[in-house]
Amino acid sequence: MELKKIDFENFDIEELDFLDLMMIDIEGNIRHVSIAKGFINEKLFEEGIGFDASNLGFAKVTKSDMVAIPDKNMSFLEYKDEFSILHMFCDVVDPFDNSNVFAQYPRNIIKLTHKYLLENNIAENVKMLVELEFHVFDDVSYSSNFSHSYYQVMSSEGIGEYYDNQPRMRNNRGYHNIYPTEKYFTFRNQVVNVMESIGIPVKYHHHEVGTAQLEIELNFIGIDKVADYVTLSRWIIKNIAEENNLFVTFMPKPIYNMPGNGMHVHQFLEKDNKTLFVGDKEHGLSELALNYLSGILDHSLTGSLLAFTNPSTNSFKRLVPGFEAPISATFAKGSRSAAIRIPGYLKEDNVRIEFRTGDATANLYYSLSAMVLAGIDGILNKSNPIEKGYSSIDHLEDKQFPLSLDKVLLGLKNDNEYLLRVFPKDLIELWINNKSKEASYVYNAPTPQEYELYF
Repeated sequence: MELKKIDFENFDIEELDFLDLMMIDIEGNIRHVSIAKGFINEKLFEEGIGFDASNLGFAKVTKSDMVAIPDKNMSFLEYKDEFSILHMFCDVVDPFDNSNVFAQYPRNIIKLTHKYLLENNIAENVKMLVELEFHVFDDVSYSSNFSHSYYQVMSSEGIGEYYDNQPRMRNNRGYHNIYPTEKYFTFRNQVVNVMESIGIPVKYHHHEVGTAQLEIELNFIGIDKVADYVTLSRWIIKNIAEENNLFVTFMPKPIYNMPGNGMHVHQFLEKDNKTLFVGDKEHGLSELALNYLSGILDHSLTGSLLAFTNPSTNSFKRLVPGFEAPISATFAKGSRSAAIRIPGYLKEDNVRIEFRTGDATANLYYSLSAMVLAGIDGILNKSNPIEKGYSSIDHLEDKQFPLSLDKVLLGLKNDNEYLLRVFPKDLIELWINNKSKEASYVYNAPTPQEYELYF
């Protein structure tokens, strides 16, 4: 995969074969439409192109015409199969709304969250560092029908019947393992090289604990670009995997009884290019930072925030005791079992928090916005995590999150006032409806394990 960052204002569109407009659907995935060379003109960059938003999961069919406007600040060039393609992320406007903004659109939600921070003088930015955890397989197959249900994966690191009699990585011993035991070092190098070529900042990459489990950790990015960059990174990873005849999944729990994939989010509020999270309170945090993390834990405990950060049935197969997947409203320094960890290796002037419960089945635009709004709610209400017992590991059962998709969706239904500062109410209702259908589809189906136990 060959990508290149460009300066749009100084770029000659005559060089293009295609203009590729990228939109974000309700699940947080990229959709696209490609404009032929003969139709590319300056007017299109200003006025955009119409499309059917109902097929992206948003609007009703009876009112589904929306307009995608290319974002000149989020564009990059690809050379693919001898074609020159300019990819551009798009904003979406609603021609039926006088405000001309499509309120449900993921990129608009995160922009409005940033605007809320600024207008209420809470902070100028939220800096976020996202860890990308995922599994890579050499082969995968799955099927679900009236007559059968199964999945099967294989990895040259030692998963699948083909590799049973070959040397393989020991279970749960993959963390920072080195080649030739780990098989995907060159693949990760290829991915990071492409990410950096278009300005996505990467700190490092390594093998994770599980067999065939990898991580690429980005550097801190402002709230205005973080979801775009993470979404784009996932697309790059999947494309380069396909070029290597590999299969990638960001599923929280693709393999039974082995480590799952989280999406840990390090974060701090910033004003005048200085962190607002450094102070003289618990673990070197400021009072504002404690209020912020308490707000996140408050709304995780109701299940409301988890409806956006962990919005799949598979999410709750990762959130089980015994793994590094936090299931209780706790915060601690250096503890990977706490829902919010304060990294223990940081200097006092660089302290931040890390929310460890979420995963990549989330729509990142929605989940990061909801996370920030939960934190803001904690600040506005001066929520005190010490008084609420979040700093204690005693009575963890009283601080346990709801641990099923049905329960967190009920939490969202009952606890959403903090989100309505930015999220339209009809988006929350649509999200609950869509995810309830997913839950019903999974929970009502018999599984191979049930056949094993009960047939």
